[in-house]
Amino acid sequence: MKILVTGGAGFVGSHLCKKLIESGNEVVCVDNFYTGRKENINDLVENDKFELIEHDIIDPLTVDNLDQVYNLACPASPPHYQKDPIFTAKTSFVGSLNLLELAKKNNARILQASTSEVYGDPKIHPQPETYWGNVNPVGIRACYDEGKRCAETLFFDYHRKYDTDIRVVRIFNTYGPNMDPRDGRVVSNFITQALKNEDLTIYGDGSQTRSFQFIDDLVEGMILMMNNKKEFIGPVNMGNPDEFTVKELAEKVLAMIPESQSKIIFEDLPQDDPKQRKPDIALAKEKLDWEPKMKLEKGLIKTIDYFRKII
Repeated sequence: MKILVTGGAGFVGSHLCKKLIESGNEVVCVDNFYTGRKENINDLVENDKFELIEHDIIDPLTVDNLDQVYNLACPASPPHYQKDPIFTAKTSFVGSLNLLELAKKNNARILQASTSEVYGDPKIHPQPETYWGNVNPVGIRACYDEGKRCAETLFFDYHRKYDTDIRVVRIFNTYGPNMDPRDGRVVSNFITQALKNEDLTIYGDGSQTRSFQFIDDLVEGMILMMNNKKEFIGPVNMGNPDEFTVKELAEKVLAMIPESQSKIIFEDLPQDDPKQRKPDIALAKEKLDWEPKMKLEKGLIKTIDYFRKII
């Protein structure tokens, strides 16, 4: 198959491109390198099944003879998506619109990489797909939260109006090799700080919870969702239901980097930061026979090894 992956040089996208090529597919990677990194795809650029197009999906894109489209293009960590919130909102809405038009023209199936952030600061725990969320539409996170919500709206409207073959996955916190050490995510922050003997910064008192899935589990789930034969279009949660407080994560990282001289410090909680985050993955189990396999400690070992090499 010929498969387009937008955001293909990013953390998730680079792993997805590699897996798709290993499975014998032809992959067209599109990235504007706003947050994507060329070093993530260095081992793919010489592969004759891989094509790189440097392009911003806010502008229309023409690629012919596509079978599938994965839309992963959007800044995904708070420092990156808040840097230019209008750009982030346009990437989610205008970018999705352009890709839906491209999929319609090619009669291709298209998967939207949505996010657990559509649930906002949830009042239901864990979060099932039926929960409509608790999102501040005018807050500093809204460019991403509401952008992704609006993108889901577009996908389902294209499905209803044009019978576009869509898939929507809601991705919870994901970690692993190829993460950008400067992306501001909690796992990369803690590992980078510990390796540099800098204090580990916890925002709030550390009692807020997150669930962490390893990148390989997510990529497997996304491919299963794209190729499912049940015509199941989603949305579907993809995350690891094992729940940890942020303070527990910091303590685990320090224990796994015993040479670190870092200490844990506390700062104010950012505006609208979710207090709880845990996926209900019953639907993914039922429809896709999918659930994550990697335990946090084992995944952290792989991730710490990666960061040791690049720092």
